[in-house]
Amino acid sequence: SYYKAVVKVPHGCEASPTTAITVLLPEGVRSARPMPKAGWTLQPKVETLAVPYTSHGKTISSDVTQITWSGGKLPADFYDEFVFQAKLPEKPGPLWFKVLQTCEQGRNDWVQVPASGTSTKDLKQPAALLEVKPSDHSSHH
Repeated sequence: SYYKAVVKVPHGCEASPTTAITVLLPEGVRSARPMPKAGWTLQPKVETLAVPYTSHGKTISSDVTQITWSGGKLPADFYDEFVFQAKLPEKPGPLWFKVLQTCEQGRNDWVQVPASGTSTKDLKQPAALLEVKPSDHSSHH
């Protein structure tokens, strides 16, 4: 199914404002479409896929692998959201979205993934976790 993902940025790098956010899409996440954001430049990165897939009878051989919003300025003590939608894999399980936060001074790379399981409590800068649940075909939304 399609999923609307919201990346929340609650703070800068110490006192420095955020100037770019990059989301690295995990394998199996397809057809990502970022939502434009006023004052920010959108740069989706399209790469050739190692394994092409079929969508609506067409073979898709390249897809968006990362999304960058840049050129804006989010003060360190403000909060904002960066939104995109993407098609999730059919296989249930954890998906880790790595997020790179660039600031006027410094950066935060939210890229740590636990060696096993999904607990992020010992990680200083964990990647964002999305748990894909099995689809329930009996209910229609």
